[in-house]
Amino acid sequence: MCSSFNHLFIYFTYMVQHVLLSSYYYQYNEIYIKHYYLYSYSTLLYYFKYNRSSIMFTLPPPPPYLLPTANRASFTATFSPRNSVTGLRPHRVSKHQRIQASALQDYFQQSKYLLTKSDGGPPRWLSPLECASCFHNSPLLLTLPGIDGNGHALLMHYQRLGQIFDIWCLHIPTTDRTPFTDLVKLVETTIRSESHRFPNRPIYIMGESMGACLALAVAAHAPDINLVLVLANPATSFSKSQLQALVPVLKAIPDQLCVSFPYLLSIMTGVPSRMMKATVEKGLPFQQTAIDLSEDVAAWLSYMSGLADVETILWKLKMVESACEYSNSHIRNVSAQTLVLLSGKDQLFPNLVEGQRLCRILPKCQMRIFNDCGHAMFLDEDIDLVAVIKEAGFYHRAELLPPSPLEIRKCVDSLRWTDVAASPVLLSTLETGKIVRGLDGIPAEGPVLFVGHHNILGFEMIPMLRHFIIERNINVRTLAHPIALNMFKQVKVPELARYNFLRIMGAVPVTASNMYQLFSMKSHVLLYPGGVREGLHRKGEEYKLFWPKQPEFIRLAATFGAKIVPFGAVGEDDFTQLVFDYDDQMKIPFLKAYIDMLTNQSVNLRTDAEDEFANQDMHVPGLLAKVPGRYYFLFGKPIETQGRKHELRKRDKAEEAYLQVKCEVEKCLAYLLKRREEDPYRNIITRLMYQATHGGLDSHVPTFHID
Repeated sequence: MCSSFNHLFIYFTYMVQHVLLSSYYYQYNEIYIKHYYLYSYSTLLYYFKYNRSSIMFTLPPPPPYLLPTANRASFTATFSPRNSVTGLRPHRVSKHQRIQASALQDYFQQSKYLLTKSDGGPPRWLSPLECASCFHNSPLLLTLPGIDGNGHALLMHYQRLGQIFDIWCLHIPTTDRTPFTDLVKLVETTIRSESHRFPNRPIYIMGESMGACLALAVAAHAPDINLVLVLANPATSFSKSQLQALVPVLKAIPDQLCVSFPYLLSIMTGVPSRMMKATVEKGLPFQQTAIDLSEDVAAWLSYMSGLADVETILWKLKMVESACEYSNSHIRNVSAQTLVLLSGKDQLFPNLVEGQRLCRILPKCQMRIFNDCGHAMFLDEDIDLVAVIKEAGFYHRAELLPPSPLEIRKCVDSLRWTDVAASPVLLSTLETGKIVRGLDGIPAEGPVLFVGHHNILGFEMIPMLRHFIIERNINVRTLAHPIALNMFKQVKVPELARYNFLRIMGAVPVTASNMYQLFSMKSHVLLYPGGVREGLHRKGEEYKLFWPKQPEFIRLAATFGAKIVPFGAVGEDDFTQLVFDYDDQMKIPFLKAYIDMLTNQSVNLRTDAEDEFANQDMHVPGLLAKVPGRYYFLFGKPIETQGRKHELRKRDKAEEAYLQVKCEVEKCLAYLLKRREEDPYRNIITRLMYQATHGGLDSHVPTFHID
């Protein structure tokens, strides 16, 4: 009878939760209401099929197409039985035991395997074989589990993370009762051992919930080691959470109700809702959706049943309480670089307030907020952890690491609005000297160096780089000023800090060594010789070049035989009007002091420069927005340096080539400034009227006639 009560109680709470969820989603999509009934029926179907003997009432037979498929293909994995305190190296899963992460269902199945097949020994490190990094001497990433102790919380991110990290996952068996302080010693021993073996390799610790507390405690004990912390929904606020009040309740209520606690806890994390939403959004036929949902429910309930032990529940909560107290008592000793990831819909911990507290206490802390995520952030496939780490500037080898296709696609899609606002016109020059619309004149094979004029604040870069990807599938690597790469690091609004376009697209600091390495990788590289002086020009200086006298890039380009493509970009004056420039701001004392402070804090790349070009003062120009016009780009005929390595080593020859490039850029600017006057669709209003009658915003808007 107790067993029946447990099953019905779990089902009832699950239905209540989805009724509330469905009422919320109804205002967006009726499909959630329809599939609420389907999902609830699938839940009950699971109990009817697998617990028929314990259900004290009868049900009509379900339709055949609702029955979950039997004998679903399972995975196998073996784990090291040795004590991780004495055996620090992780056990890797063999080739025939690889774990494939594709969905929440796979996660629950594999977590269930760890739960039931583990030998019950002490905590140990695991490292799935497919996570073996493809980069030599990649940074070490230690992942620390949450309250469940499962070593595969990052299962859905293994493939991406494994491309740039050597991943070790800490697994704490359910039956293990290792105190929190011993876990701290275990992890500290591991990082000290690895730091001794590879002194120059940074070590990353990524912890979720309780694992975040463990990461903070370890960092406090090892301030002398180069650590980077990534904390997801840290349980440092456990004393203020709803879970704190449940401990005395669990001790008082009957065991039959305690068994249902893990299911309720899982519902609070939002995992079942996420599972339903992901399945429904696939858009599969009704029958297939029903089958998938029933299988998802079966996998979830099967995993949660393994955690439904009263003693285990109380021990886990006690462990989190200890972790919270210990980490908070040592948190002021943490000096490591820290990235805090917070969920906007976490029902377990008061994340937003706690994140602000951590940023005040930790000296090198940044915060990112994901508004649509529940507590189990790592089970959200929409989050790209690699992109988040790189965008924040936390990956120490990211400067020359090219962006992944997924990062590029997301970035290009998110910037689609620039096509509507700017409707860029891109022209290129063929080998014959003919100017054509499009990028057909751009060399497909690198190394290629694009050299051009910087518009104010670099407004031209977004539409230009985006269209290189769309039209030619070329990712242009920008050589940028360090302040442009770090401008989002200390932004006060965490959501804005996630959109550092330059970092996403693989920009690197403008140094000779970085240019050398990019050329050796046969990359397409973007360089602005005018730098800060052009990007922060004064009134009346639009489209005026401020280049140094030295031919800085010519010899290096010739060393690799790189093609130099001069180009011009015109359009900043069609979007903004400069009303408060550097000269105006220097007349105001407090602004002058702010500019001096900002300039002193930034890197001066032109210490040896002379005349007006030497003025590299950092400031924020005052701009007045206009009704959007249009951006125009002209890429000149590529200038060959192949076979001219020895010739261009001579100073006079290098200066001659340098002046040739500068002259071509000026010609491109003059051509565009003249020809744009002939464009009938230069204004956004006329463009929108054209698109309204020619297929919508995706239609191709014509421009001036090209000879």
